[in-house]
Amino acid sequence: MSDPRLRQLTIKTGVVKRLSKEKVVYEKEVVTQQNRIDKLKASGSDDHVLRKQDEVLQESMMMIPDCQRRLAKAFEELSEMLKNEEELKETEQYQAAVTVLDDAKVNLPQKITS
Repeated sequence: MSDPRLRQLTIKTGVVKRLSKEKVVYEKEVVTQQNRIDKLKASGSDDHVLRKQDEVLQESMMMIPDCQRRLAKAFEELSEMLKNEEELKETEQYQAAVTVLDDAKVNLPQKITS
């Protein structure tokens, strides 16, 4: 891996992979937190506890668009790099990048994946 392009490809691939996972985690956290709030409401919990849990929910919901934006940018950068570095097509890193891009498509808005 002496070629600096392979190093950059590996880094960009890791960024897309991490951001894709991060977005999924935040989405799951929102669902989990909403369920927690619903249970607390059903059990008649204190208003203070409900407000704090709602704050946690709002924070998680605010992270999703930010993560989405960063993922879209990283996805574009990696896609562009793959287009520009066609001669690396036979390398393991290139193949891994293609796989990560395919996996990440489900976490992107439709306009980017088209």
